[in-house]
Parts: sequence; C-alpha cells; structure tokens
Amino acid sequence: MTDDDASHDGRTDAQPRATDGGTDKSRSDSDSGQAGTSDDAGVVDESSKQDQLDEVRENPEGQDLTSDHGVKISDTDNSLKAGERGPTIMEDFHFREKMTQFDHESIPERVVHARGTGAHGYFQPYEDPDLGDEYDDIEELTKAKVLTDPDQKTPVFTRFSTVVGSRGSSDTVRDVRGFATKFYTEEGNWDLVGNNMPPFFIQDAMEFPDLVHAIKPEPDDGMPQASAAHDTFWDFASLKPEITHMIMWVLSGRALPRAYRMMQGFGVHTFRLVNDDGESVFVKFHWTPKLGTHQLVWDETTKLWGKDSDFNRKGLYDVIEEGYDPEWELGVQIFDEEQAEEFDFDILDPTKIVPETEVPVRPIGKMVLNETPDNFFAETEQVAFHPGNVVPGIDFSNDPLLQGRLFSYQDTQLNRFGSANWDEIPINRPVAERHNNQRAGFMRQEINEGKVSYKPNSIGDDDPQEVPEEEGGYEHYAEKISGKKIRNRSDSFEDHFTQARLFWNSMSEPEKQNIVEAAHFELGKVDRMEIRERMVYDLFNNVDHEFAKRVAEGIGVEPPESPGDEMPTHDREDPSLSMENRTPDTIETRKIAMLVDDGFDDEHVSAIRSAVEDEGARVKVISKLLGETSGADGETVDPDMHHVAAASVSFDAVVVPGGDQSVDALRQQGDPKHFVAEAFKHYKPIAAVGEGTELFETVDLPDTEIADDGDLVSDAGVVTCRSGDLEAFADAFVDAIAEHRHWDRSPEEVPA
Repeated sequence: MTDDDASHDGRTDAQPRATDGGTDKSRSDSDSGQAGTSDDAGVVDESSKQDQLDEVRENPEGQDLTSDHGVKISDTDNSLKAGERGPTIMEDFHFREKMTQFDHESIPERVVHARGTGAHGYFQPYEDPDLGDEYDDIEELTKAKVLTDPDQKTPVFTRFSTVVGSRGSSDTVRDVRGFATKFYTEEGNWDLVGNNMPPFFIQDAMEFPDLVHAIKPEPDDGMPQASAAHDTFWDFASLKPEITHMIMWVLSGRALPRAYRMMQGFGVHTFRLVNDDGESVFVKFHWTPKLGTHQLVWDETTKLWGKDSDFNRKGLYDVIEEGYDPEWELGVQIFDEEQAEEFDFDILDPTKIVPETEVPVRPIGKMVLNETPDNFFAETEQVAFHPGNVVPGIDFSNDPLLQGRLFSYQDTQLNRFGSANWDEIPINRPVAERHNNQRAGFMRQEINEGKVSYKPNSIGDDDPQEVPEEEGGYEHYAEKISGKKIRNRSDSFEDHFTQARLFWNSMSEPEKQNIVEAAHFELGKVDRMEIRERMVYDLFNNVDHEFAKRVAEGIGVEPPESPGDEMPTHDREDPSLSMENRTPDTIETRKIAMLVDDGFDDEHVSAIRSAVEDEGARVKVISKLLGETSGADGETVDPDMHHVAAASVSFDAVVVPGGDQSVDALRQQGDPKHFVAEAFKHYKPIAAVGEGTELFETVDLPDTEIADDGDLVSDAGVVTCRSGDLEAFADAFVDAIAEHRHWDRSPEEVPA
C-alpha cells in the first residue's frame, strides 16, 4: 500500500471529510457535455461522471411549478370539475398527466438482487503494486488502462444488494450479497459484477432458473420472503452436491455482513488479463474492505428486521454523509495455464475458489466511495450491470456460468426497461464517446445526425470507423478451441467436497458453532424429514463427520455413525477464509451508544467521547427522552436518540458514564438494562466507569469480572473502572471495540 493510501483528501484515517450538513455536492462548472459529444474527448477523471450527470440534474429550489411540458401550474390540489361538487372534466390535462406519471412510475424489480443501495466514488491503481517474483509491473499483464495508470482516478458507481428478497424486504436477512461496480473508464464501461462470497451455488448457467425458483418464495403461498429456510430450496440443495461448498459460506457469518463497508467482494469467475502482445493470464478479482470483514449475529439480524430494516443501506449513506469515505482494496490472483493445470480443481468451475495459500492476492489499487446518489430511483434502481461490459485488456474464461451470464444480463435489462436503450439512461451512459449505427427504439435519447446508419457506406465516408487493436479497438484473446457439441460436464468438475472441507477446517470454533446453529435454523424450518436426512448424510457428512453429527442432533435426524464415503481426509486450512483473521486494528466509523440521564458525570462524557471520536468512531447519546439532558456539573447534552427509537442492535458498542443521579435513573428503567444485556449477548464491547459499573451489576452479566474500587478490568470485552485513570479506561475501551466481537463469552443465560 502506498503512502497516500493512509489518508483521504489529505486527512488522517480517523478524521472524516469536512462537511456542511452532509456530503459536499458542489462540482466543477466546466461543461464536459454528454458522452459522444465531449469537447475533451478521452479526458476522464474522478469528476467526469458527475459532470456528465449534471447535464440531467434538476433542482426545484426557487422554481415555479410546471407541467412536464413546461406550462406553469396554478393549482395542483384540485382537479377540474363541473361545479364544486360536480364530476371531473376530461379536459383536465394536468390531472391526466400527473396521475399517468404516478401510475407508471415503477419498473419491474430485478428478479434477483432486487433490494440494493449504491454510491459514487473512484478507483485508482497503486503506483507500484507488488505482483510477486514473476511479474515486475501490471502493464506486463494487461493493457487495461483502468488498472495500470496510477495517475488516473476512474469514476465508479457501486451497488450492494441482497439476492433473494424483493425490493421491499429487509437488509439483514441471511443471504449472499451482490457487489457490483461500474467503472466509467476512458475506454468504455467495465462492469465487475460479483458477490461477497467467492464461490457460487451451481456450475452451469442452465441451472440458474432452477436455483432461483427453488430459493424464492414457494409458488403456492408466496412464502417465505427473503429466506432460504423452506422445503423447496433445501430439496434442491440436497440433490445437488455441487452446491455444498457455497452452502458452507451461506451458513457462515459471511451471509450476515455487519455493514457494506465491512464486506469483501469477489468477481466469482476466472477472467483473463490480456497484454499488448496478445498474451493472457488468468485472474480472480478480490475487493478487501479497509475496515475489516465483520458480521452480525443471527439474533441481532432478526431484531434488526423489525427495528431497523434499512440497517445496511442506511449505514452506507450515514458514513458517507458524515464525511467518511469507505475504501476497498482491489486485489488480483494471477496464474497462467500451466499453473491452472496443476491445481486439484478446475479454474472454470464457479463453485471453487483459488485458495490464497496457493496463489496470494496481490493488491493493485483502491476504490473509495465518497458520494451518495441524488435520486435513488434514477441512479441506484436504474443502474444496470452486465458482465459482458469489458474494456481492452480484460476478457472472459470458459466458465459455463459466466458464459451464460453474458447472455442473461443483456436480456434481463430488456425486460426491466422495455428497451435496448437502457444504456442511454444517465447512470448507465459511459463517459467515453459513443458512435455507432444503432438507431431508434423505445425512448431513444440521442439525436443521431447524418444520412446513413449502416456499414459499409460511401455517403458518410464509411464513418464511424472501426479501430485497429493497436489503436485501442477491442479484440478477444485468441484462444484455440476445438471439440464436439455436447451437453456434458468435465470430470474435473466432479469434486464437490474438498473445498467445502477446506472452508470448515479454516473456521475458528465460534465460527463453526455459528455454521451449526445456522443449519439448525434453516433445516429446522424444513418439514420433510427426507430432505433433512439427505443434507446430513449426503452433503454435510461428506464435508466433516463431526459437523454432520452436530447438525443432525439439532434437527431431529439420527446422527451418522461414520464419515461419508466421499469425505476428504485432508486437514488443510486457509487462514484468509476466517473473518477473525480479517480484523484490522481500527474503530473508524463504528457507532457507539452512550447511555445517560440527568446528573451524568460531565468529565466522563467529555473524556470518553473525545477518546473514541479521535479514533474515528461515532458516539451517539441515548437517553430516556429527547431534549436537553443536564450533567452533574452543569454541562448539557442533546441526546441523539431516545430509548423508544434506539436499540443495541444498531450499535457496535455501549458505554455507561458515571454520575449518581444518572445511574440511579438508568437502574430504574428497563430499557437501559436490556440495552446492556442485549449487547453483551451479541458479543459486543461494553464499558462502564464510576457509578456506571453499578448498572452492570444490576444487569448481572454471567461469568464476568466487574472492577472493584480503583481497578481497571477488561474481561472478554467488558471494560469497567470504578475510579482512576480515565485515559487508560478509554484506551482499554477502544482496544475492545477494535476486536469487534468477543466470542469468549457465554451469554446463554442472559435474558435478552
């Protein structure tokens, strides 16, 4: 990582961008025009896409109300009638226009990935990425300028999403998350359309409709929403051994991301990089969040469904609007044809990963998201991705799932937008110039000049001209291919359990327990015993015998007596697969709840807030009521939230300052005690100082040491101090927050 990666716009990691009530929306006044008519052809920088979008932005501030056709409107509350109590008159053009727009303002939601949110930002390659001993420079591997020019900040739009649920479902369901990034490069749009898990459920795109039909709400009753916990999905899964590896990931904490800014992303498929000489290597793309990879716990997610169903999308907006810029590192795994032949798996099989123990991930650049959309529908809902959108230097492999996506994504956009002109919608338009002979169609937005729309032509000097490869024209890698037309699958796709076992072996014991408990919930919702038995005997028992027995005991299935016939015997691990190994020493953007009432200790509140915020976290004061709350020494605070609206599940940590009057009031209320107990149950850091420790004693946290007079105690993420050094207390609390979760607790007895 280069030196300038430690700062954003000249500020340290712990300092948010200066804002005036939110993100700075001001931009350059220069007119770059629309794509295809730019006065500065080929010049792309961080602001290029925003400059283009400025051409279509509308701001009503200080303006008169008009119809869609520019006629000023005198009354928009009353339809035109024949008398005050008479029928509405058909000539009321304003009513017809207003109602027609309303009746038609929605578009079909995505079949999958319907619920999502997104943000603008930029991607910038590193100056001199370390590619290992084999390669000196990324330009040896690819001619894609977006990946090679460290002086280029390419604008991007990234959309995060759940997969299964409808547009109105909750953010925190157990599900795969989409991670799709549109790069508006000077050579055209590149869409890296992936997920937050590197393998996939199936090996061939032909199976995708069956997978989605199985996991969606059952067709007879339309239930359950946004959940795989029902018979049809597990029936499908139990009959598809190839799904086993992906199921292990879905049952893990990876399916319950703490925040989009704390979530990895993967290109899933094997792609190709192609250099100027037409030489190719294989590549896997990885997004690694700067803030670590962290999860929610299941009980937490179920409560968030009701208390804060927009938790993940709101979290992305909040940190950007408050001046923090979420950042991911783009890394690549690079291997050639010879290396690919030596792997014990097929690199074209999308249910497999390339373990980092075999091919390290090499960081090559960073993505920063720093601006929220102006309009959710126009930008986030209408953004349309397509893995076939690539630029010179990036090409496809023969992965059969990827090959199917190259057809399906174009086709599904035709369904959503009703027109092949979906790529003319402002959020989808490239910043590179567009010139071709496509014409007309529903809602065409370009006015194409000239007499001809065909090639070859002599009337228009045969323009627009084709571009040779050496001048930037796209050429596919010249892969030699031969074979008979068959419907079959390579024998190299037949190992379904080796990598599933690798994943299980790589988990810590708390992570393994989370997987077991997830299987208990999911399969506990399955009515048919034969489906539960197939999952245990045919799939899980071929991953790990003890795992299968632990699952069986919770779902009423007789535990298997011996390992499955296909269970691998290897004990290999890949430390990169465990989220516990992806916890950087930072608390930046974490949200901390501070519980107070009248009479709080002013010094405690000030010192704790200062220490935590200096490290980049955000403190929110929670009290019984909104309105001014007074400290013991006369200082006042305005609570950010009151107990009716606040919940521990929306925070990363909890702290209780001292103050006799304040703590006495908190002890008389059920909400603060539940707040603390619930945070403890969810393995979160909690802290109390001075009289605040008495609240912890009232809650009765099991097997937890609370400080005596003058002591500072940090026990499994519970930090307490009766009196003494506030700075040491704050430092210990910061250290506890940085660990994210404290799995060495036993919170089963906590009634929360």
